[in-house]
Amino acid sequence: MNKQKIEMSVLLPSVTDANDRCFERLTNLLVSRAGIDEAHVTQATGDNPQSICIHYDSDVVSTGDVRALAKRTGAQLDQRYGHWLGKSDAMHARRASAIESRLSGIDGVLEAVVAPDGAVRVEYDRQQTSEEAIEKAFGQWAANSSVVAEDHADHKHDEEGHEDDHDHAGHGHAHGGIFGPKSELIFAILSGTFLLVGWLIETFTEWNQWISLGCFLAAYVFGGYYTVTEAIEKIRAGKFEIDFLMIVAAAGAASLGAWAEGALLLFLFSIGHALEGYAMGRAKRAIEALSDLAPKTARVRRDGNEPEISVEDLIVGDIVIIKPDERVPADGFVIRGESSINQAPITGESVPVDKRPVEDVAAAASDPESLPPEHRAFAGTINQSGSLEIQVTKLASENTLARVVTMVSEAETRVSPTQKFTKKFERYFVPSVIAGVVLLLFAPLVIEETFSESFYRAMAVLVAASPCALAIATPSAVLSGVARAARGGILVKGGGPLESLGSLDSIAFDKTGTLTEGEPKVTDVRTAEGVDETELLRTAIAVEDLSKHPLAKAVVRDGKTRLGDGSAVPNATDLQSITGRGIQATVEGDIVYVGKDDLFAEVDGPPLPDSIREIVESLEENGRTTMIVRRGDRYLGVIGLMDTPREASKRTISRLRELGIKRMIMISGDNQKVADAVAKEVGLDEARGDLMPDDKVNEIKKLQSEGGVAMVGDGVNDAPAMASASVGIAMGAAGSDVALETADVALMADNFDHLPLAIGLSRSTKSIIRQNLWMSLGMVAFLVPATILGLNIGPAVALHEGSTLVVVFNALRLLAYKPKF
Repeated sequence: MNKQKIEMSVLLPSVTDANDRCFERLTNLLVSRAGIDEAHVTQATGDNPQSICIHYDSDVVSTGDVRALAKRTGAQLDQRYGHWLGKSDAMHARRASAIESRLSGIDGVLEAVVAPDGAVRVEYDRQQTSEEAIEKAFGQWAANSSVVAEDHADHKHDEEGHEDDHDHAGHGHAHGGIFGPKSELIFAILSGTFLLVGWLIETFTEWNQWISLGCFLAAYVFGGYYTVTEAIEKIRAGKFEIDFLMIVAAAGAASLGAWAEGALLLFLFSIGHALEGYAMGRAKRAIEALSDLAPKTARVRRDGNEPEISVEDLIVGDIVIIKPDERVPADGFVIRGESSINQAPITGESVPVDKRPVEDVAAAASDPESLPPEHRAFAGTINQSGSLEIQVTKLASENTLARVVTMVSEAETRVSPTQKFTKKFERYFVPSVIAGVVLLLFAPLVIEETFSESFYRAMAVLVAASPCALAIATPSAVLSGVARAARGGILVKGGGPLESLGSLDSIAFDKTGTLTEGEPKVTDVRTAEGVDETELLRTAIAVEDLSKHPLAKAVVRDGKTRLGDGSAVPNATDLQSITGRGIQATVEGDIVYVGKDDLFAEVDGPPLPDSIREIVESLEENGRTTMIVRRGDRYLGVIGLMDTPREASKRTISRLRELGIKRMIMISGDNQKVADAVAKEVGLDEARGDLMPDDKVNEIKKLQSEGGVAMVGDGVNDAPAMASASVGIAMGAAGSDVALETADVALMADNFDHLPLAIGLSRSTKSIIRQNLWMSLGMVAFLVPATILGLNIGPAVALHEGSTLVVVFNALRLLAYKPKF
């Protein structure tokens, strides 16, 4: 056997999430072919795009055949499968479940998820259905819907009818009707009114009983209209859920002559639905507020004029003018003017950030993501006192704010582990309840009571055992938690990461740019014997100028300062990165190596002299990161750099301990002595240095096996390790598209103080989910035996619906979450 592996650029260009099921299909198809042993997706890192690594036996299949097969399989999948994202007004969990069931029933739909706030995600097979068919079906079932289509073939994004059709006054329900979006709420109030009038007439007057009966019938009609509608939808989808159970119970009460109790049941059920819809609408509006941050128009300089145009018409390279107290209309960098910008709406930073113009506009435009924060501006942020001119770097549909809004919407449709458990529980629980109710109908065969009494008890148990609160317990908490996090400059991609982060007690940190400032400075330039410092710096600067690594930038910046203006730096070519060790380039015909001491044990040429090794050890003893420079066969010397810990690192580590994080570890590619020095200064338990990127992944996997771990990094160079962790947390994600895509949790600001907020909010969400589950299951556990022993339908319905509302409003407390430090 001759084992080989190749790494190819991603074969599904329109799929950016490595967790997407299309990647799973791709790897499964490849592994099913003879000669291919393994295939896995590697996350994007830095300048390296997402790729797929294929392990194969070259004695069985050739490299050319593997490449051709992978490309052909990827193209077929890319053309075959698509995703569709939709939005409608907020709805209660049971209606969301009904629409989800009907979407799942469409031939060709592989997965459908409908969140109670109206976010919808559908994965489908183009050979069996189309985006148009799904959109049409969804439009028929959900009023006031809008569409954001994501297609694997052309990756288009599209929005319709999403301007001002949301109900901002309150209910925001997706039914529509004679009274518009508030129809269900008004119907519920009318049901309660007729119920009250009927009860008063029946109790306190001697009027004809047909008058009170007419009022109760009206209460039935208004209270049961939407319940019957939803029950029919679910029955058509092959489901018998809570709506059906309520209708049966109300009909049973009517058949026994208990019209008032049946009407009370439908009234409380319908008013519960309406208030639940209102509550979910409130959480949804907290998320929608993000999309309202960006202004609709922008003042742009074109052809000597300054017209005001729609932000949708802005193009990359446009110059927009922003006056004091105006919102920034687009992502870009400052080319003229100085001011400070309030970035809290995007990054959660409490203090405005000073902005100033870039020195080289052309260089900034070629690589805007590498610019320091003082030059960059984000759409939706607020200019303060001075006027600014900003060059646009992203279209309105692609800017940071738009991406965050889209990702938050997608996060709402990602089902958490607890939601999966409750759905599975309901699948078995509801049929069990129906079976139990049928058995109760045969009670007269065992005890002395009439069939009508047994039937009434069975209906009461039917109401008591309905898992209403359980259905909404987790989605309401997840939605509120995601909304609160987004408001604080933290993007959480769904309930899974939110729940996982709330239960972990171990965190691993990258060093450079996470625990430290990420702006290393040259502190020492130590030359070899007979070498001039100028020669060492000119050679090092020439090579490092080709690299984008933070250490390379520090060498170029500080090295040029040391050289002054009188010394020209030669040009370097043929840059090659030696992963985890250093770099190689050609300078004036000589091969130059710059890197760690390990590098020179691997490359050809003379071994590392003892004198150079002593310099390295001396610098590392003092916490310096070292870079050895060799030109040809001559060792020129060593450059020492130091990256100081962030001011907030020690404070944040202390806060995390207060939140219950027991184990905190630093993993770094730097040498062990430097790693130990930084870890000790910031208060970490342990540090693991000298790690290659693969070693970091292995360390995370080892920690995973010990009970789970979160990985905190920049989301770019740390992407593989973050992908291997239970939860990947990226800092400074507002300035990095890669970080936004790869992280499970993205701290939009490059601010370490936001990490405790993310951990604390996750723990509160986990706690509230647990409270809600206990409340919902506890109420069922109390009401079932209580109704069997004689509790009437009326009190059972009141307690049942009351627990549902308590669960929802308990979850809404997360919107007001404040850290305790």
